[in-house]
Amino acid sequence: MALEFQPLFSDDCGGVKPLIIAGPCSAETRSQVLATADGLHKVGVKIFRAGVWKPRTRPGGFEGSGVKALQWLAEVKERYGMLTATEVGTPAQAEAALAAGVDMLWIGARTTCCPFTMQEIADVLKGEDLPVLVKNPSCADLELWIGAIERLHLAGVHRLGAILRGFKTFIHPETAEPPYRNTPFWDEVERFRAEVPGLPMICDPSHIGGARVHLPHLMAEAIRRNYDGLMIESHIDPAHAWTDASQQVTPMQLAGIFRKIGVAQAMPV
Repeated sequence: MALEFQPLFSDDCGGVKPLIIAGPCSAETRSQVLATADGLHKVGVKIFRAGVWKPRTRPGGFEGSGVKALQWLAEVKERYGMLTATEVGTPAQAEAALAAGVDMLWIGARTTCCPFTMQEIADVLKGEDLPVLVKNPSCADLELWIGAIERLHLAGVHRLGAILRGFKTFIHPETAEPPYRNTPFWDEVERFRAEVPGLPMICDPSHIGGARVHLPHLMAEAIRRNYDGLMIESHIDPAHAWTDASQQVTPMQLAGIFRKIGVAQAMPV
């Protein structure tokens, strides 16, 4: 199926590569969200991401602040002029995010794996004119990934993009040095890109690496491979983050990585 895609954003936000999307893994509290947004705004980030609903592998962990956190994203947009993004994993979540005026949605790796859920979300988003990014499925099944993109496209969502966040493997290949939380399989993903030409490609180095030390190399590799954007987890106080503390960086640390790898559009202003 030949698909045609529209730009994710107009040139004022998306005309320069790589497109930068950054923010905390989880929207924990209003103060944490606003403080992180303030720091990211100061280093030039224009798109603020935060997980409102958190799909946890096992029960008992922090599963997100839910609908009330959507108001915090609205406040980020009003106060700092940033666009906002969050993950949706059910039709009800998609409806709530749309009603709250979230500017960009992404579909998580666990959701991409389920065609039934993908179709239900596609039905909710039918004809909506906002960017929707689809993360690769947890398993290394490129057909599932392509199918998720096709379901959204058939529903009339044409501002689409894909996110490489790595694939779950039991044993990392011997060539993987250092071992990452999720294996990127860079070369295999090139086959996916060839199947859907023109689809914007975003790299999520935070979930690939699983530790902040890996971010510079992974970000540089994505840029070398001509990826269109980066989605990075940034927290005002990573050591005390409620989820994925080890892979988050402060806004100023993120700015330092940008300087190191030569990303010019996100610098202190």
